[in-house]
Amino acid sequence: MRVLIFGTFDHLHPGHLFVFEEARKRGDVTIVVARDRNVDLIKGRMPNESEGQRMHAVQEAFPDAMVILGEASDFLKPVRELQPDLILLGYDQRMPPGIAEEDLGVPIERLSAYRPEEFKSSLKELRIKN
Repeated sequence: MRVLIFGTFDHLHPGHLFVFEEARKRGDVTIVVARDRNVDLIKGRMPNESEGQRMHAVQEAFPDAMVILGEASDFLKPVRELQPDLILLGYDQRMPPGIAEEDLGVPIERLSAYRPEEFKSSLKELRIKN
């Protein structure tokens, strides 16, 4: 089974690793790392790490997955090209503007949270700033 996951993956943490491991349990994994400008568009802020840094970190953490950068303007291109059997979404993952889960045309599974009170990226960011 071909499994596709998308994300920012800014400052990898155990919650991200949980998503990777859940994807691996389901099949061959492709990870799409969001472009910096798309993170800004979707989250309203730039990531702390560049897309190159984030992609490198994901490749190191999950060497048996195919890791690619997302598309700058066509969010659905990886879905069309890779034709996954399943897309896994994080418990709090939002879709890009103008795209609904139904637009993906692929079965979607939303994962439960992995200790969000401890590992959610925005909480880690607050700790870094303080």
